[in-house]
Amino acid sequence: MKHRIVVLGAGYSGAVAAGRLAARLHRDEVSITVVNAETDFVERVRMHEVATGRDLKLRPFEQIYAGTGIEMKFAKVTGVDVDRKTVALDSAELDSEGLEYDTLVYALGSRWNPQGVPGVAEHAYEIASRPGALRLRERLATLTAGQTVTVVGGGLTGVEFVTELAETRPDLDVAFAVRGELGDWLSPKGRRHLRKVVDRLGITVHEKAAVTRVDADHLTTADGSAIPAAVTVWTAGFAVHPIVEATALEVSDTGRIVVDANMRSVSHPDVYAIGDAAYAMGSKNKPLRMSCASGQPMAWQAADSIVTRLTGAKFQDAPLFYFNQCISLGRKDGLVQYVTTDDRAVNAALTGRVAAIYKELICKGAAWGVEKPTMGLPTRKHHLIAQEVPLVRVD
Repeated sequence: MKHRIVVLGAGYSGAVAAGRLAARLHRDEVSITVVNAETDFVERVRMHEVATGRDLKLRPFEQIYAGTGIEMKFAKVTGVDVDRKTVALDSAELDSEGLEYDTLVYALGSRWNPQGVPGVAEHAYEIASRPGALRLRERLATLTAGQTVTVVGGGLTGVEFVTELAETRPDLDVAFAVRGELGDWLSPKGRRHLRKVVDRLGITVHEKAAVTRVDADHLTTADGSAIPAAVTVWTAGFAVHPIVEATALEVSDTGRIVVDANMRSVSHPDVYAIGDAAYAMGSKNKPLRMSCASGQPMAWQAADSIVTRLTGAKFQDAPLFYFNQCISLGRKDGLVQYVTTDDRAVNAALTGRVAAIYKELICKGAAWGVEKPTMGLPTRKHHLIAQEVPLVRVD
């Protein structure tokens, strides 16, 4: 009987992991099934572009995985039973027993996080998903000159969207509400450049403005101030899908699956977690942040760990550290903030048009890695061994 590997989610992490597994395992000994709600790959790092009107290239999974032996199931995951080793899907193809696995790779990622703030779910828009970005796109198309769009959340997603919107729609009054100071996670050079771009684009910045309520036409902050908003865009963090909390998997206080250095669940060794849903330690024992920059190395590590466990083959561990943060500031400007291996900003940054080109190349490279899942990998397939190789924690 074939060893059944099921990969849940085909974002940057899941899609790469599945391709890497297919490239290194014999299809007559292993079956690989990828479950994903969308029929094509979603470039999540470009959702701010989709929301402001850009149409992206379609990358259908049937073309991506053609010839690899990977089976796709287009369905939503409704539950995971880690004791029975089954996955429940909203699919008529499966009987009540669900989709069975021997090894599970959980890569369902994250979604927007309203953080329990009143009115967010009812009145705010999100760009953490393609449906959310398209819904916002439709709403923005109805706005007329002078109306206010207020973006809440001063992290990478908020910065990229607010600058993209201000550049694309100079007729709108674009505002930015951040809990702390603008770009307080950047180096002094990075903050200066971000401030310069924000001022040039005419963005109104509300600093130290913790939003406590969202209404249809305004926001309320902790000090009682009201900020006008014909449209509110909520980019204040991400959260893991509650499916995880409903399982017996050990999770962190934020609901992420706790894994070891091999991306293997510390409570259920037949489950691997990668991407935003995984709580993994990086350089200097600091948890990796939710990002594409974390997700793809995690996918490499998980796939190679699975191959090692099943076949005994040895691979070099994937590096789990950071080098920079790449931020687009509209289509013609950008910021590459260099960081320490544990993601702390250093006073070195690349700015302007060159940084914008750099960021674009990074985005294209990430998508290319998904679109060509077996490209550049060794063609040698590894056979399964009778007894799995025990893995040890890599420090």
